Amino acid sequence: MKTKWFQRWISFWWEVNKLLQKLIRRRRELITGYLFVLPWIIGFLLFMAYPIYFSLNMSFHKVLITSEGIQKDFLGGDNFKYAFLSDPKYVEELLVFIKSVIFMIPIIVVFALLVALLINQPIRFKGLFRAIFFLPVVITSGEVVKELFSQGATTISIVERYGIIQFIEANLSPSWSEPIIGIIQQLIVILWYSGVQILIFLAGLQKVNSQIYEAASIDGASPWEIFWKITLPSIKPFILVNIIYTTVDLFTNSLNDVILLIKEHMFKINTGFGYATALAWIYFMIIFVILLIVVVIFGRNEDYNPKKAGR
Repeated sequence: MKTKWFQRWISFWWEVNKLLQKLIRRRRELITGYLFVLPWIIGFLLFMAYPIYFSLNMSFHKVLITSEGIQKDFLGGDNFKYAFLSDPKYVEELLVFIKSVIFMIPIIVVFALLVALLINQPIRFKGLFRAIFFLPVVITSGEVVKELFSQGATTISIVERYGIIQFIEANLSPSWSEPIIGIIQQLIVILWYSGVQILIFLAGLQKVNSQIYEAASIDGASPWEIFWKITLPSIKPFILVNIIYTTVDLFTNSLNDVILLIKEHMFKINTGFGYATALAWIYFMIIFVILLIVVVIFGRNEDYNPKKAGR
């Protein structure tokens, strides 16, 4: 009887010791993980969290920079009210730009997909074609684009030759014709900025198993059916990434009129940094809402299995 009791006691303490060792090991792993993440946390707090808080705080103040330093007068939500109710230029520029973005995103994404499909074919000099389409992203700075605009090099000659702009102005209201004409006038530049999207699509296309295409061809599927039923569903996550990237890239482009207007208000005496920061926060919230809509629409998981599609 005593022997059985002693064995149970030893077994109990053995299990307790194993549990304690497991907890100590897990704690060490947690500490190691936190130590690896700590530099990022410090960097985030110093270079992102504090500037975000500081800019949000500025948006509720009238900020003046004097010889004595920064002077702030609390205004509450007056800066935001003024932006929507008393600053028609900001609202007008914002609406025109959003409309133009609605047209530009499909153009860039579809163009990038078409080019990626062509380059993904078994052709020679694939690397050269990738470099050609990506080169403008590397070398085209803001000043280069400004110079191209000033010389009229961003427009297509056929547009002016056949009076396409005049036709659009005559048949559409100014609220819709202006963004469409703006896209046409900078169509070459828009397509130039599709280099990153092309590379992303290429990465997605090369992940699709070639055996699926072979099986579909044997089953008698046409190239059109293969594209819609195999290729497009397989690269759906990459389409989402490209739409998000294109949206952020267009909204943060230093040449767009909304950002230029925000910069202009930064150095005005009657508005200053406080009002400009409020405009920037409104702009950020609009970008956030648009990205949220994009993720909800294109980020739905339909549990697509390419292997099943190829059978």
